[in-house]
Amino acid sequence: MSQNLRTKAIILRRTNYGEADRILQIITPNDGRLSVMARSVRKEKSRLAGGIELFAICDIVVHIGKGEITTLTGAKLNKFFAQIMTDYNRLQFGYEVLKQIARASETIDEPDFYTLLEDCLGALDDLKIDLRIIQTWFYLRLADLLGSGLNAATDASGMKLVEDARYNFDTAEQIFTFHEDGRYDSRHIKLLRVMMTNPPKIIAKIAGLGDIIDDCLNLSQIVMKM
Repeated sequence: MSQNLRTKAIILRRTNYGEADRILQIITPNDGRLSVMARSVRKEKSRLAGGIELFAICDIVVHIGKGEITTLTGAKLNKFFAQIMTDYNRLQFGYEVLKQIARASETIDEPDFYTLLEDCLGALDDLKIDLRIIQTWFYLRLADLLGSGLNAATDASGMKLVEDARYNFDTAEQIFTFHEDGRYDSRHIKLLRVMMTNPPKIIAKIAGLGDIIDDCLNLSQIVMKM
């Protein structure tokens, strides 16, 4: 039975197909990742082209036919995160975020992927937020959704991480280990915990991140096994 689906969506990937069509990989709040055919969208007078931009929340209508490819029948921009396009580093990380979400959603059906992506694009659009904060936050959140989240509560011995101790991070076991001259101290642990429970806009208000944010970013990339 065919049906029409109206939903918000974020475009993950656009691939040219034939002379004028495009295949879209999109992610939605309630229906996960979908592959959608946008017919004739590359033609000059296409009424759909302006509604399927990258780095945007789109309001779309798709037709799902029995045994047929899902086809885009309506599209308009809900919100375009234009500031991302003004900063090269933010733009490049934006592409990385789309790539990571696309990869993750290929094998795991997780509604929070959409929320994470929407929140991340919103943060990237706010030029007042340090990009390193957004990157660290994104990697930690994505790792958690993938089931490999950082343990910021206990060390390798099962002991609670304490304020007056220092730690290294065992990359193989993905866990903190006590060490008298370790790289990470209580400031790192506190920041990582805040990162895992708050949005970038809140994290950006914390003073004194400059000397530890790079360490936390590096750790978040290790957790993501990048």
